[in-house]
Amino acid sequence: MRAFAAIGIALVLTVTSALAGDFEDGLKAYKMGSYQKAMDYWRKGAAQGNAVAQFSLGFMYEKGQGVAVDYRQAAFWYRQAAELGNAAAQTNLGSLYEKGQGVAQDNKQAVDWYRKAAEQGNDVAQFNLGRMYQTGQGGVAQDYARAASWFRKAGDQGHIWAQTALGSMYETGQGVAQDYKQAVHWYLKAAEKGDSMAQYDLGRIYEAGQEGVAIDYVEAHKWWSIAASNGEERAGRSIRLVESLMTPEQIAEAKRRASEWLKAHGKT
Repeated sequence: MRAFAAIGIALVLTVTSALAGDFEDGLKAYKMGSYQKAMDYWRKGAAQGNAVAQFSLGFMYEKGQGVAVDYRQAAFWYRQAAELGNAAAQTNLGSLYEKGQGVAQDNKQAVDWYRKAAEQGNDVAQFNLGRMYQTGQGGVAQDYARAASWFRKAGDQGHIWAQTALGSMYETGQGVAQDYKQAVHWYLKAAEKGDSMAQYDLGRIYEAGQEGVAIDYVEAHKWWSIAASNGEERAGRSIRLVESLMTPEQIAEAKRRASEWLKAHGKT
């Protein structure tokens, strides 16, 4: 199970025109590593009720950028922005409640904030809400169908972990009709973006073959090799096992494909 996800400043760039100057100046300072100067600019906007500036202060307190890590201050600023409807702040406040950082641990509060952001279309919140339904946390009953629905919403927006999670649900038939082609579809989306778990799981399906997915040792070897290069510890043993079923020509082809993929993705 993947842990909660949160949102960084780089993903939150929309500000009101009246306060854009201070925020943009702060963003420039932030990108240059001048965190204290960035905070000075954002405090001005935050004091005037700008939700993006408030979110940004919360993020810096959470990560200890320009200030010592202070989860209470992070929660304070996230809450200010969240109550103004800022979806990124709602998501990160939810994650603080889930972790019990700066606030009392409270999965129900986490779900409430994730839901507010998810309903605004925030993909990170959608993934987190899907996890809560998948495990039955936060006062929601375990509901695989709702989990799959939220994972799909996030996955359609390109959220890698949601794509991997949805692939797993199609593979096991949790919350959706079991469909190995769909499992491969979603695993492949995440695998192409570099998710080592999806890469490993994709290799598993190709190695075993399933309804609608032919056995393909070359593709299995390829994806396990890529997963191994990304630190997936299970992949090494799997490669050795599948090689016992392959011809030297197949092994050479698998290695060539993996090498090409890694080169194309800047991994070599």
